[in-house]
Amino acid sequence: MTVAPGRPGPASDAAVAPAASGEAAGYERADWAGAFCNVSDELSAVPLQAARGTIPAELKGTLYRNGPGRLERGGHWVHHPFDGDGMVTALRFEAGAVSLSNRFVRTEGWLAEEKAGKVLYRGVFGTQKPGGLLTNAFDLRLKNIANTHVVRLGDQLLALWEASSPHALDPDTLETKGLSLLDGVLKPGEAFSAHPRFDPGHHGEERMVTFGVKSGPRSTIRLMEFAVADDAAKGVKAGQLLSERSDSFGGFAFLHDFAITPNWAVFLQNAIAFNPLPFVLGQKGAAQCLASKPGGQAQFWLIPRDSGAYAGQPPRIVPAPEGFVFHHLNAWETGNAEGDTAAAEPAQAGSRSSGQPSGSLVIESIYYADFPSIGPDTDFRTIDFDLIPEGLLERCTIDLTSNTVRTERLSERCCEFAMVNPRREGLFSRYGWMAVAERETGNDPLQAIKKLDLISGERQVWSAAPRGFVSEPVMVPRTAPAGGPEPAEDDGWVLCMIWNGARCASDLVILDAASMQELAVVELPLAIPYGLHGSFVEG
Repeated sequence: MTVAPGRPGPASDAAVAPAASGEAAGYERADWAGAFCNVSDELSAVPLQAARGTIPAELKGTLYRNGPGRLERGGHWVHHPFDGDGMVTALRFEAGAVSLSNRFVRTEGWLAEEKAGKVLYRGVFGTQKPGGLLTNAFDLRLKNIANTHVVRLGDQLLALWEASSPHALDPDTLETKGLSLLDGVLKPGEAFSAHPRFDPGHHGEERMVTFGVKSGPRSTIRLMEFAVADDAAKGVKAGQLLSERSDSFGGFAFLHDFAITPNWAVFLQNAIAFNPLPFVLGQKGAAQCLASKPGGQAQFWLIPRDSGAYAGQPPRIVPAPEGFVFHHLNAWETGNAEGDTAAAEPAQAGSRSSGQPSGSLVIESIYYADFPSIGPDTDFRTIDFDLIPEGLLERCTIDLTSNTVRTERLSERCCEFAMVNPRREGLFSRYGWMAVAERETGNDPLQAIKKLDLISGERQVWSAAPRGFVSEPVMVPRTAPAGGPEPAEDDGWVLCMIWNGARCASDLVILDAASMQELAVVELPLAIPYGLHGSFVEG
C-alpha cells in the first residue's frame, strides 16, 4: 500500500456528540480543580449501568487505569499531582455490561504513611515533608508510588513507576502481591520504564518492549523485550525475557517514553540539564531540578532491536529539533532514502543485515516549546495555563543515509496522551486519537478527544466541555471474526475517563472510534483524580 501523508490541510475540527450540548465553550477553574481529591473508597466488582446510550455487547475485556488516588494526607497536600499514591481502576466489560473495581497499590511507602497518618517521604515533583528545610535536607529517599501505568504481562498485572521496580497485582482482585523483579531480570530498585510499547507481531510474535535508564553525565539505556504469550513449541512462557542490550550515550537522559518500529527502538534525548544541589538541600524535588539546557542539542538515539534487521549494530545518533517531548504517538519505517513519507509501509527485513541502514524512520511526537514545570511556590490548582507551553503534534522524518531530519506540524491544537490502533504500533497508521483542549489554539485543560486523519488532516472531535475534563483515551480495536476479513484501522471503540465537574465525580465515555459518536456514558460511583496511563486487556 502506498499513501502520501502530508501536512494537514485547512479542515476544521467538527464537534461530535458533545457531552454537554447547548452550553458555551470554556471552563470554570473550580470544575477543573475539583478533580484533585482523595479517593475515599475501594470497590470490588460493582455492577454499573449506562446513564446514556448502550454499552457495546462486542466489547469484552478489562480497561485498567492508573493514576494518583491520594493527593493529601494529614492536611498536607502534594506539590504536584504526579507525586500522589497510585490507585488502579479496573472496568470489566462483558455482554453489554460493565463492573468497577479500584484499589490502592500497597507500596511500602503507602503502608508506612497510612500507619503514621502523615507524610513521611518527599516527592520527585516537589512534594516536601512537613517541617521545612531542616526536615527535608539530605533526605534523598524516594517513595515508589506505583502511579504511572498499569499493564498485563503473563499472569501479573504490573503497576509501573519508572524510577524503580514494578509492583505486581492480582489481575482480578487488584490485590498487591509486592514488588516484582520479573524472575530475576531486574535488580532491587532498578529503574523500569512506565511506558512500555507492545509490538503486535512484526517478526511473528507479540512482545512487550521496554527499557530502564541510568542517568548521569553519561547515561545507559537497558532495552528489554518480553514474551507476551506462551509458545509451547519454542518453550517460551508469557513474561519471559527474550532479549536485552545496554548502550551508553553522552549526556543526561530524561526519558519517559520511546517508540518502536520493526527494526528500531527510538529515544529522544531532550536537551535537559540536571542540577541536583537544590534537591539535596531540601529546596526542590528532583524533577524541579531539571531545566532546558541553553544552547543544548537534542538527539535521537536509534537503538537496533535484537529481533530486527540490524541486530548487534551500534546505535545511531541523529540531531533532533528544539523542544521538549514527554510522549510519542507512533513511529514507522519507509524504504525511500530521500525520506519521502509516500512509502508508508515499513522496511521490514526477514533476516539480519550487516549493511548500513537506509531509507527513513518517521516518528510523531508531542512537542513543547520548553520543559513544562511547576515552581516551588506555585499551587498546582491555581496554575496559569497561558504561562505554560502547550503540546503540539509534530512529525520528524529521519533520513538514515544523511542523518538529517525534516519536521512538519500536524496539528495546532494543544494535545496530549496520543495513541494509534495498537495493531499498528510501529507501522504507518492513518489515524491517531488524543486528548485535546477545547479551543483550537492556546493552552487549556484537556476537555475533548480528537481523532486525526494523518493523511488528509481531517479531524473529528468529541467534547466534554464546558464542565467535563478528559484523561488519556484508549483505542480498542474490534476483533476480527474467525475466518473473516481484518477490520478497518479505525473500527473499534475509544474509552476515556472523564472528570464531570457537574457531578464532582468521574464518568466513563465509550465512543465509536470511526465516527467519534458517543455510544454510552457510564457514571462512576467514585471521584477519581485525573489519571496517567492505562491499557485494555481482551478477554
